[in-house]
Amino acid sequence: MLRKARVFKSGKREFDCKVLETSEMVMATALGNLLKGDENSIVVGDYVMIDEKNTIVEVLPRTNEMFRLIVREQKKKVTASNCELMVIVSSVSRPEYKRGIVDRFLVRAHQWGIRPLMVFNKMDEYDPSVLDIKFEFDRMNNLGIECFEVSAAIPDYKNQYLELGLEDLKQRLHGKTSIFLGQSGVGKSKLISATSDGKITLLSRDVGRVGKGKHTTTWSEIVDSDAMSLIDSPGIRSFGVEDLLEEELITYFPDLEEGAVQCKFSNCNHEEGTAGCFFYSKLDQNAYETELIMSRLESFKRMKEEISQTPSYLKR
Repeated sequence: MLRKARVFKSGKREFDCKVLETSEMVMATALGNLLKGDENSIVVGDYVMIDEKNTIVEVLPRTNEMFRLIVREQKKKVTASNCELMVIVSSVSRPEYKRGIVDRFLVRAHQWGIRPLMVFNKMDEYDPSVLDIKFEFDRMNNLGIECFEVSAAIPDYKNQYLELGLEDLKQRLHGKTSIFLGQSGVGKSKLISATSDGKITLLSRDVGRVGKGKHTTTWSEIVDSDAMSLIDSPGIRSFGVEDLLEEELITYFPDLEEGAVQCKFSNCNHEEGTAGCFFYSKLDQNAYETELIMSRLESFKRMKEEISQTPSYLKR
């Protein structure tokens, strides 16, 4: 009799799986044909069918994949699958808010087919003279992304600037599989503990000399609680985008793509003074909405410049 299970931790040949019907955790092996030729054949998050001997006999279709292209090997590296939410965590104090990093995560969320949520953490330290949170909220709101105002270290913190707070975030995460991403020091671990009511605690993997942190592991696993499931995957926390195709990048900026197709030339570089560029010839440069769009265009151009350093033929 076959049972449906989910892979919570993967090894080369052995997999920790949770049987969905009974919530029992079992150690499973896999049929050889599921392991041949592709190291990504079974990953954390996969739903699988296992037999009475705890052998994985089938990997069920995925709703999405978290992956990168390993350019030097011209190989797709899948890290995890079937993730529903990407929680992008940013500090409003230290480390300072970095718009470009947030936009990089949004590109990955779009590429992987995962719904992003934006969390502004450490709001008890917020200084309006340093960061215009309304502007950043409006940037996200234009993309249909929900934003949350929290201070994970202060459980009874009350919202002052945004409508949604910690309790709203808990509701969004309930019963879902999520991944938390953000710079080191933004408070991901505290936020994970707060949203899971202390049932999920992660030890930081950033070790070494002060200011010289590094990840000591690259494995992935699912950490589970009654309220939520978390994919813990240090291996995908890089901010680099060099593996993306230059000609496809605009498709990961849907708010810019609808304007870019109106440019006079299909290879428009969207620079000021470029003939027929929609962004400079059709938009009111003094309008607030234009300022929001141009901030996204700036991120796009920076990523495109980075991507162009690696020839496209190496990524196919």
